Amino acid sequence: MTSAAVPIHHPVLCAEAVAALAVVNTGRYVDATFGRGGHTAALLAVLGESAQLIALDRDPDAARWAAEHFVAESRLHFVHTPFSRLAEVVAEHVTSATVDGVLVDLGVSSPQLDDADRGFSFRNDGPLDMRMDSSSGVSAADWLATVDETELATVLRNYGEERFHRRIARAIVQDRQHTPFTRTWQLAALIERVVPTREPGQHPATRSFQAIRIAINRELDELAAVLRQAVTVLRPGGRLVVISFHSLEDRLVKRFFRDEMRGPDWPPDLPIPVQAVPTRLRVIGKPQRPSAAEAQRNPRARSAVLRVAERLP
Repeated sequence: MTSAAVPIHHPVLCAEAVAALAVVNTGRYVDATFGRGGHTAALLAVLGESAQLIALDRDPDAARWAAEHFVAESRLHFVHTPFSRLAEVVAEHVTSATVDGVLVDLGVSSPQLDDADRGFSFRNDGPLDMRMDSSSGVSAADWLATVDETELATVLRNYGEERFHRRIARAIVQDRQHTPFTRTWQLAALIERVVPTREPGQHPATRSFQAIRIAINRELDELAAVLRQAVTVLRPGGRLVVISFHSLEDRLVKRFFRDEMRGPDWPPDLPIPVQAVPTRLRVIGKPQRPSAAEAQRNPRARSAVLRVAERLP
């Protein structure tokens, strides 16, 4: 049973996500982004005693949180791993190797953003880390120390949609020759200095920090992998629910759903009837966004978009 008085983080679009999964009382589900257990707790609240819930997260802090606050929950199995291992984890822990629903919340959690030592935000000064799993991989500081100027500019343009990508990349490469970038405020101050214009309500470094975080965590590659695998592990009628927070993620999800609805990209003159085209997903409803009340309560929720698709036979 769920332990009492668990201090739960309240994630974005929580009630909407649980409703979109169309939860079966005895079903098997995956929360692919555990965070601080907000969605997990909401799912456990509506699942029966014989249900099964697998939670994944590559953040060591999330693993510690799960061990501390959900230790008494027999229906839950937490796995400290990237969600790009979804199919492998389901095969290991679910007898049928299929589940009734998969939930993916792509946002950086508030505890991650608020912890200066993680380096995700420049709101408070901290080490320039940005790794989702701080125990492995290359930190943002190490990456910025060696990345080629052209590659850095490309990352800032493609992952941050930053207009001044070349200007920022050039300044970083020039300045690092004298002083390595090791702190969040140090990098934010340089970007603020070289960006000539301001977006209303947004710090000039916001897009660059997003781009660097996406690059060092390979976030779009991870997302593409979990989407492909989610389709393979869902039973017919099972639901895939994805919450994204910026346009790059949402476009990838939208295109994936569209492509899975259309089926293989065969030549248009191939004599195959429409009903014979093997499609795997159908989109359920329209994209959902936070209510005005939720956006006011949690400004970080304002950009969230929830999309739902159902596995076809």
